[in-house]
Amino acid sequence: MTSLSFLGGAGTVTGSRFLVEAGQSKLLVDCGLFQGYKQLRLKNWQPLGFDAVALDAVILTHAHLDHSGYLPALVKQGFRNAVLCTELTQALCDILLPDAGRIQESDAERANRDGFSRHHPAQPLYTERDAHSALRRFKTCRFDEEQRLPGGHRLKFLRAGHILGAAIVQLDLAGQRITFSGDLGRYNCPLMHPPERVQSTEYLVVESTYGNAVHPEGDPEDLLEDVICRTVKRGGTVIVPSFAVGRAQSLLYHLSRLNKSGRIPPVPIYLDSPMAIDASELFCRQDGGSRLSKEEARAACSVAEYIRDAEGSERIIADPGPKIVLSASGMATGGRVLNYLKRYAPDPQSSILFTGYQAGGTRGAHLLAGADQIKIHGGWHKVRAEVLNLHMLSAHADANEIMLWLSGFKAPPRRTFIVHGEPDASDRLRHRIQEELGWDCEVPEQGQRVELA
Repeated sequence: MTSLSFLGGAGTVTGSRFLVEAGQSKLLVDCGLFQGYKQLRLKNWQPLGFDAVALDAVILTHAHLDHSGYLPALVKQGFRNAVLCTELTQALCDILLPDAGRIQESDAERANRDGFSRHHPAQPLYTERDAHSALRRFKTCRFDEEQRLPGGHRLKFLRAGHILGAAIVQLDLAGQRITFSGDLGRYNCPLMHPPERVQSTEYLVVESTYGNAVHPEGDPEDLLEDVICRTVKRGGTVIVPSFAVGRAQSLLYHLSRLNKSGRIPPVPIYLDSPMAIDASELFCRQDGGSRLSKEEARAACSVAEYIRDAEGSERIIADPGPKIVLSASGMATGGRVLNYLKRYAPDPQSSILFTGYQAGGTRGAHLLAGADQIKIHGGWHKVRAEVLNLHMLSAHADANEIMLWLSGFKAPPRRTFIVHGEPDASDRLRHRIQEELGWDCEVPEQGQRVELA
C-alpha cells in the first residue's frame, strides 16, 4: 500500500513537505520552511508528524527555502540518510541554508539584546553549523537519469524552469508513478528554460501559487524604466526587495539592458546581499542551467556594484543621491533590505519595488496592501514611499501557463492534488482543471493522508 501525506504546502504557499510511504519505505518530497503569517511560522516549531530517523530519503524539487529551508532542523532531529537533488540545487543550498542559519542566529541575538521577543531567551530554529551538518547529507543526481531508491523504488528529475536546478520529481513506486511539479517556471522567461512536458502519471501533485491569476502582459523593461526614471527625477531611491536566487539575476539582466541602451539615468546600481552575490556568481559560472551563456550572464551581473559588508550598506544608506538598490529578502521578511526600508519607506520621493509573489502575513504583502506603517526590528516606521509590484517578473507559472503544462499529458492522472497555493488560488485552479480537462482533482488539507490504490 502507498500513501501520500500533505504535511506542508497545503492551504498555503510555504512549508512544502509531502510524505510518501510505500511498503516499508518513507520518502519526504521537499522539506520547506513555513513563512508569512505568524500562525504559519509557528508550525516550524511544532512536531513533524513523522519520525525523522525513520526517513529513507529526502527529495528536493529546488533550493528556495519554502522547499528546502527546514532541512537543518530535520537533521537536528536525527535524519541521517541522503538528500537527493540536482547539482545546481545543491550548489544553491550551499549558499541558502548557511545564510538562513546566520540570519536566525542574528535575529535571535537582536531580539534578546533589544528585548522585543516574547521568548526569553529567543532561540534560532537552527544555526549556521546545523546547516553545514545538513549539507553533508546531500547527494546529487542528473536530470533525466533514473535513480534507484531504498526499497527498489525509482526517481527521475525533469527540468521545471523556475530557478537554477529546479526539478519536476517523478517517483515510481510499486508500479505506480507519482509526479510532483515543484514550482513551475515561465514559458517566456529570457533566463530560464521552460518546464519540461510530462506525458503520463497515475498521481499528480501540482503547485497553484498563481492558480487564480494571469501575469500582466507587457515588457518588464518598459515598466522598470518608468519607475526608475520618475523616481530618480524626483530625487528618490529605488529599493528592490529581491529574492536572492533567481529574481536578483533576472533584475540584473533587465537593468543591464536598460543601462546599456541608455533608457535609465546613469545612477549607481547596488546588489547588497551576500547571498544574492553568491547566487549571481554561481549563475555566471554554471553552464547549461539557463538560457544565457557564461559571457551573457557575466555581462548582466556586472551592471551592479556588489556590497558584501555591513559598512558598505551603511555608506549607501547615508548617500542622499538617487540610486537603485537590490537587497534580500524578496518578501521583506528579513535580511539587509530591512535597513533600507527603515530609511526609505518614510521618504515620499523614493520607491519600493516588489517583483513577485508576496505570501500573506509578510511585510511585502502588508506594503502592497497599502499599509501606512510597518514594524521592523521592534519599531514602527511610516510608509510614504511609492510601493509597486511587477508581477510579470515572477519566476512562477501563472494559471494559463500551469494549464499549458497540464495539457502535455497524454492521459489524465487518476487523481490530481493541488498544493502550494492560498485557498482561493488552489480552488480556482481545481475548478479550471475539472472544467477544461475533466480531471479528477482535489485540494488537500494540511495534515491529510490519502491512500493511493
